[in-house]
Amino acid sequence: MTAHSIAVVAFDRISPFHLSVPCLVFGESQLAAPAGAPRFDLAVVAAESGPINTTAGFSLNVDQGLERLGMARTVIVPSWRDPAERPPQTLLDALNEAHRRGAEIVGLCLGAYVLAEAGLLDGRRATTHWAFAEDFGRRFPAVNVDAGVLYVEDGKILTSAGTAAGIDCCLHLLRRDHGAEYANSVARRLVVPPHRQGGQAQFIEHPLPATGADSRLAELLDWVRANLHLPHTLDSLSEKALMSRRTLTRRFRLLTGSSVVDWLLGERLALAQRLLETTDQPVEQIASLSGFGSPVSLRHHFRNALGISPNAWRQSFRGK
Repeated sequence: MTAHSIAVVAFDRISPFHLSVPCLVFGESQLAAPAGAPRFDLAVVAAESGPINTTAGFSLNVDQGLERLGMARTVIVPSWRDPAERPPQTLLDALNEAHRRGAEIVGLCLGAYVLAEAGLLDGRRATTHWAFAEDFGRRFPAVNVDAGVLYVEDGKILTSAGTAAGIDCCLHLLRRDHGAEYANSVARRLVVPPHRQGGQAQFIEHPLPATGADSRLAELLDWVRANLHLPHTLDSLSEKALMSRRTLTRRFRLLTGSSVVDWLLGERLALAQRLLETTDQPVEQIASLSGFGSPVSLRHHFRNALGISPNAWRQSFRGK
């Protein structure tokens, strides 16, 4: 299997956390990858000459430059040091050249400013850190800014919201290209938060730690996951958990960061995705197994959440 080449752009005064996100998802995921898992050739490249100092007080030794972008299938700009500062023209030119030859370009958090300065977001939908969305919209009126989402994919350009949303975006790339099972295994190993808020639902299954105080609720969620084909309501779940509706609602949000309804929909969609990717079962059967009841309901929620039909989702993985 040919390795997927990824170039991550580093620059002076970079945030170590932002730089680490794609390195963790695509780099360290190789360390415990099972047989047959996708392979990545990840390189950190310097956007400019001189030392690469981080905001945490240490420096990086980066021995590859922007020429590496010429061979990358995916180029990731993990942030930017100052939205008011125009990035080096050499970086903007390299991004445009990579895009012209067909590379996928990703701007995480304030990295969207770099993509916008390069003109790559003109006429496209994009997002960035919510605190900078208004400024971003004023600076780049040709960009359709959506500040209520975790990430946006528009053609071969992706942008994400602030900080940890970069993890969601990178996991989305794994899920899209290599399937839900592999993406979920990486998410579990990273122990990412169990739920990510966002106006546009992008459902990625996350690990849900069971603490002593919430063991009863965690056991309930495990049971629901194993029985998604059954009808579930707040009343039925409250009864099974031996809690009042109010207590269940409060503890559920504290544990998952989500409402019961939103979490259940996300789990059903995740199961439907896995079944579409890994089985030959008809859509009618998958709708029943995942608890949507009918193919019409499955198609409705699938398209609303993922912007694609179940059959098209299946075909995209059969084609890989």
